[in-house]
Amino acid sequence: MDRTKAPILYLIVPCYNEEALLPITSRELEKKRRQLIREERISPASRILFVDDGSKDHTWEIICGLAEESQAFLGIAQSRNRGHQNAVLAGLMEAKDCCDITITMDCDGQDDIQAVDEMVAAYENGYEVVYGVRRARDKDTWFKRTTAEGFYHLMRWMGTEVVFNHGDYRLLSSRVLQELARFPEVNLFLRGMVPLIGFPSTSVYYERQERIAGESHYPLKKMLALAFDGITSLSTRPLHLITMLGLGVALLSFAGVAWSIVMHFAGRTVDGWASMTCILCFVSGIQLISLGMIGEYIGKIYKEVKRRPTYIISGRTGENREEKEAAKGKGEM
Repeated sequence: MDRTKAPILYLIVPCYNEEALLPITSRELEKKRRQLIREERISPASRILFVDDGSKDHTWEIICGLAEESQAFLGIAQSRNRGHQNAVLAGLMEAKDCCDITITMDCDGQDDIQAVDEMVAAYENGYEVVYGVRRARDKDTWFKRTTAEGFYHLMRWMGTEVVFNHGDYRLLSSRVLQELARFPEVNLFLRGMVPLIGFPSTSVYYERQERIAGESHYPLKKMLALAFDGITSLSTRPLHLITMLGLGVALLSFAGVAWSIVMHFAGRTVDGWASMTCILCFVSGIQLISLGMIGEYIGKIYKEVKRRPTYIISGRTGENREEKEAAKGKGEM
């Protein structure tokens, strides 16, 4: 990879019902793009790629309008809402053969756009992966801060390699993108998949801002689902824990059997249902939890075996422009 010339940068921005934010975000992104081009840090061929994740408002219409106004903007639309991780992957795979580097960031303005300069500088210094990491979570509520940090600690304890306090704000080189394309996973957790690829990496620290407008599309329910997906997609430790738990319960059961035999021959057995009920409920609960966890893994295997596409692109902004030009040509004939 030739790093002596300015790289082509694609800013990948997933969007879901962001009609209130797009006009603001697009201006800031284009301002940053022009600045980097003036400084000869990136190529004039650099673009801003919006990924509409099946929005129900006018997000796609706004993206198409931006693309018609300026060639700096591109857009792709998914056929339906498939989730943030799938939208990010769709943008990365769309850009991997067109650029030297990509930077993924959210549309809500919380990812500090000034960190882009440091990410590009890190790439110039030879890094293939640059993680955007929050300095602190002072602006979060106690509950959000505690659960978020607990999530990263849990992921690490489960054996999943993740960067602490890193979301999906990162720079990836085209070399990394080509390797990422070889990962056939249907159950996506990019925060854990990217470190598996390897290559030289570093982190850039930034202050996360308040959301510019609208409400977060990542409530607690989705955060918990993402955490569970990350654990079950990239770690088998829960299965090992089930095995250890089963061994522990078995040992207790054997001890209970031995105790019962001793008490029987000693003539000190007492009839009663309370102790038996507690034991049965405890063992049954352990069995149901274990079967449920095993079922989750089997379900993921089922999805992976089907090899269904992680995303389906239903439209591109360039196609819309071509269709209009073709229709205009027919009208003039």
